[in-house]
Amino acid sequence: MPLSSGTMLGPYEIQAAIGAGGMGEVYRARDTRLERTVAIKVLPAAFSHRPDLRKRLEREARTLSSLSHPHICTLYDIGHQDGVDFLVMEYVEGETLEQRLSRGVPRTEQVLEFAIQISDALDKAHRQGVIHRDLKPGNIMLTKSGAKLLDFGLAKLKQEPTADALTEMTAEMGKLTTEGTLLGTFQYMSPEQLEGKEADVRTDIFALGAVLYEMATGKPAFTGKTKASLIASIHNRELVSNAASISASSSSLETTRPKNRSIFFKVAWCMASSKVAFRSLGKTTL
Repeated sequence: MPLSSGTMLGPYEIQAAIGAGGMGEVYRARDTRLERTVAIKVLPAAFSHRPDLRKRLEREARTLSSLSHPHICTLYDIGHQDGVDFLVMEYVEGETLEQRLSRGVPRTEQVLEFAIQISDALDKAHRQGVIHRDLKPGNIMLTKSGAKLLDFGLAKLKQEPTADALTEMTAEMGKLTTEGTLLGTFQYMSPEQLEGKEADVRTDIFALGAVLYEMATGKPAFTGKTKASLIASIHNRELVSNAASISASSSSLETTRPKNRSIFFKVAWCMASSKVAFRSLGKTTL
């Protein structure tokens, strides 16, 4: 049952629900000690008996506590009360990249800026030995100060077993993170990840490429009417055709480059790391 306004979790007063996912709910709350607004991610009491979900929440806490970066959401606290496990995080105001893309392709300058910030956040995580494993537009928040990388619930800190079972579902069911089978979201998963193989930094780079492609063209890099056709598209590297968008992106980048040379070359390195992202920019030359 969702928490109602006024509910207290330790010193944190719940104000309103702001989101929900497969393994938890997120609320805006007030820290009554420091008089600041925070975000609280709750594992509902109904799931408290699930050791795998509790472990995932604890893993996210450990991951976030090891990362300090302006473009990664900050963890403040972790707690347990009345059968409810929760994380207390920085409250990030803005919209997700997924919401932004629903209104169209961002300006080229914004695409470059977001790409640099997301890449820098991933680089920090990778240097700390953390692999996100679920990078997607819905896990990137756009704020007044730039992009923020969210949701490290599937992050990998060390050698962990992966499942290779696939369950039937259609693409129309949405961009779901499959629980108990593959870890990640199908549209942004690398071929190796889809096969249940061990993830490494290249898994995140592939996902980054798919995200950059979508930012540059306004369309997902890979699509399919069913899960099976979507997976086949990724395995065969069958990118969605967006010739007009790619041409426009290339032209815009050529115009932008002289004015933002240092930014252009920095993000070009990120894009060159992923064939998907590089192809999304057409025949732009460096």
